Order: sequence, then C-alpha cells, then structure tokens
Amino acid sequence: MNGAESLIRTAIAAGVEVCFANPGTTEMPLVLAIDAIPGIRAILGLFEGVCTGAADGYARMAGKPAFTLLHMGPGFANGIANLHNARRARSPVVNLIGDHATWHLEADAPLTSDIVSLARPVSSWLRTSRSAGALSQDIADAIAAARRAPGQVASLIVPSDYQTEEVNGPLSPVEVSDTPAIDGRALSEAASALRSGRPAALLLGGQALRERGLVAAARIAEASGCSLLCDTFPARLERGAGLPSVERVPYFPEHALQALSKFAFLLLVGTTEPVAFFGYPGLPSRLTPPGCRAVVLARTGEDVAGALESLAKHLGAPKSPALPGLHRPPRPQGALTPQSLGEAIAAVQPEGAIVMDEGATSGFPYFAASAAVPRYTYLCHIGGAIGGGLPCATGAAVACPGRKVLALQADGSGMYTLQALWTQAREQLDITTVVCANRSYRVLRIELARAGIKEPGPQATALTDLSHPVIDWVALARGMGVPATRAETAEQVVIQLERGLGEPGPYLIEAVL
Repeated sequence: MNGAESLIRTAIAAGVEVCFANPGTTEMPLVLAIDAIPGIRAILGLFEGVCTGAADGYARMAGKPAFTLLHMGPGFANGIANLHNARRARSPVVNLIGDHATWHLEADAPLTSDIVSLARPVSSWLRTSRSAGALSQDIADAIAAARRAPGQVASLIVPSDYQTEEVNGPLSPVEVSDTPAIDGRALSEAASALRSGRPAALLLGGQALRERGLVAAARIAEASGCSLLCDTFPARLERGAGLPSVERVPYFPEHALQALSKFAFLLLVGTTEPVAFFGYPGLPSRLTPPGCRAVVLARTGEDVAGALESLAKHLGAPKSPALPGLHRPPRPQGALTPQSLGEAIAAVQPEGAIVMDEGATSGFPYFAASAAVPRYTYLCHIGGAIGGGLPCATGAAVACPGRKVLALQADGSGMYTLQALWTQAREQLDITTVVCANRSYRVLRIELARAGIKEPGPQATALTDLSHPVIDWVALARGMGVPATRAETAEQVVIQLERGLGEPGPYLIEAVL
C-alpha cells in the first residue's frame, strides 16, 4: 500500500464520501487511489473556485466535510475566494493540495510556490506532510480539525513523492470532542435581560437557525416578547410554514442602527455583534447602537440549540409555541421586477427545496415573499467574495440528491464561476437556476448614488455595466449542457420555473429585469 492509498482509506473510514477535484500531475497518485478504492465519489470542476464553493455547499447541507483536490499553489489560489466564504460560513472543508516531490523543490520549477502562505489566511488548520508514513495521521487530523465545532477549513499539503512510497497502512479516525455547553452565568444574565421589562432581541446564527434552535427561540419569544433576528447573510436558515419568522439585520449600517436602536438588549446566540460590511464615513463599524447592551448567551462552537432550550425552560416558556401557517404569494403578472421575480419563485417552489441565494440586489424581495411558503432551507452568499452561488448550489445538490435545489443568481457574480453549470450537467444534478439579468453591477451603482454621485461619468458607468455586449445566459448554459430559457415577464418566469422544477436534472432561466 502506498501513501496515497493509506490516505484515502483513512479518509473513507472517517466518513469522507465526496471529492470535488481539479487535479494535476502531482496529484495523480491520489487520483489513482480514489479510482482503485471504492468509497469516495470524485466530481470534476473545471475551475478550482467551483470545487471549493461546492465543498462549502456540500458541508452546509451534509454537516460533514468533502475533500477538494487541488493542483499546487496556483490551483489552490484559484479556489481561495470560495474558501474565504466557507471559512465565514463555518463550513467543514478539507483541502488536499498536491506539491512537487520534496527532492524537486530546490530546482524552483515553474509551478513552485509558497503554498503555506497562500493557504494560511483561509485555513484554520494547516499542515505539510513530512513523510509518506505520516499521511494517514495527517489526514485523520485534518478531518477531525474540519469537523471541530462549529466547522473549519483544513488544508493538507501532500508532496508527490510521499504519495507513491510504500507505507504500513491506514489509521482509524481521530475522535472529535463534544460541543461545549454554556455556563450558568451566561444563562442567568440572558434570563435577567429578558425579564427586565425592557425591549430585547435574540440575534441568532449558526445552529440556532436550524429547526431545533428556531423552535426554542420561538418559545423564548412567546414567553418574553423579544424579537428574533439573524445575521444579514446567514450560512443556513430553515424557513417556511411551521417555523418562526426571523428578520435579517439590514445590510446598510444606517438602516441596521435604526432597526437595532429600539432594543435595550441584544442577546447573541451562535454569532457575534453585527458589524458593517464596509466602512462608511461618519458611521460606526460595530452596529450595536448606544444604549443597547450585547449579552452573550452562547458563542459560536458551543451548544447553541441546547442553550436556547435551557433558556426557554428557565423562563417557563410554553413547549408548543404558536407558529405561522402556510402562505404563498399569488402568482405575479406583468412586468418582471425584483419584486415580481421573488414572488414568482415563492409562489411555486416545492416543499423541501434548498434555495441558494446569490441574487444580490435582486434577491432581497424574495426573502420577504418566502417567509411562510412550504418548509425549505435557505443558503445565503456569505463572506462577500462573489461567485459562490452556482458552486454552492452544486455542492448542496450532491449532499441532498432527493431535494430540489433552486439557485437565485445575480448575473455579474454568476460569471465568476459559470463552469459550475458544466459540472451540474455532467453529474445530472437537480438544480434550477434563475439568473437575475439586470445586466449591471447594480450594487455598485447604488453605492455611487450613496456617495452623492447621481450622474457618474462614462468610465464609472462602464465599470458597472454588463450590457455591452449583452451576456447571453441561454447560450452559455446550453453550451455547458444545461437546458435554458429566457423570461421577460412574471408569467413567463412562473411557467418556466414549473417546467424546470418539474423535471430532473439542471435547468436555467434567464430572467431579464
């Protein structure tokens, strides 16, 4: 047995089932090991950002890591943006990064690079294997590190000569410690804040946004009258009929400050105090307003759902809170706008859907329209590195083959990782993509207006415009093997959505706004 085979056997024993790969010469022994040893599904991405974004989406839905298999420093660098998003989403991801044979490094061949320096900013755990015999222990440690609550990115650099050397065999998985419980002082302080008679809100993140945490939060709200909030861009949120409606903290800082100003207490549960996405002159970075006190109930990585249930019990909250029933918006008609597009999707999306929202400015109306539709899982673009939507939807579909995936995708950011459509077609993944084709970087135009520039000059206008030439998403999708149509009215979107959602496999709708 060689080093690559021992690594793959150890990974299979630890529960790894999927590898999103764009390998090169230095990874061929690992490719051969995956081919020879049943247990890991290998999925090719035509760009490393597709692989890393798919691993993020897979981890969010499966709750465990997939591998990425990347070719040396330049290949890894191509995937860094979506690893940044995965780190912000607390997704468990394990990167296998091939490198030159150790004896070849001193030659400074064209692909030689400082992989450690590239990987460190997006990796919570990072190691370079030092021998073939260490590969099994290294990968066992990497998988355990990725799975450590609340989830981390782990990167292992594997020299090619160690992959082919003979070794004794694989190792057993490394046990991951239990999620720590909160202490009694945090529970008492949170209960005191809610009993003070002053307005309060629970700001929920991480596991608090799964069903167990949400139901406990609804019990607390019913007992105390507090509001329920979540981060502006949650990594994963369970939504729909039978679950409490949770409001997102507004995106722009002045709106967030206004929304939070009515609270005397902001109880943090699985998240941190909200901060502005960018720094704006005259506005603070941290958005907890003066007069509002932040109280930590449970930190990220602690037993968040257990903390909420303990607080509900401490308050004597009802075990069965009142929860909203089913409500779909009517099917819209007429002109296609972000509002009517959001209503069209909410009107027809099936129960159990997974919605990946990278709709940017066009996606916000959908969130309000879909509050009480049949139960679904909402994934959001997080981390700010655009281009995560199509890959993340791809990984979610791999993790949950029995569920429909619906990708709400801005056209500008979609062009960053268009190659994900090819992987969707190759794997016949059940994903319906709606491209919000406003043919501009609209958020940048909003930012120009916020800066007081009502009529930008020709160069500023050109740098926010995607209409010269018009991007033909129908042709692009078909070129990648994905059936596609174009919609220019709300009625057409509804009809095409029903067609795409009613058939297995990938489908794309270009919604011209």
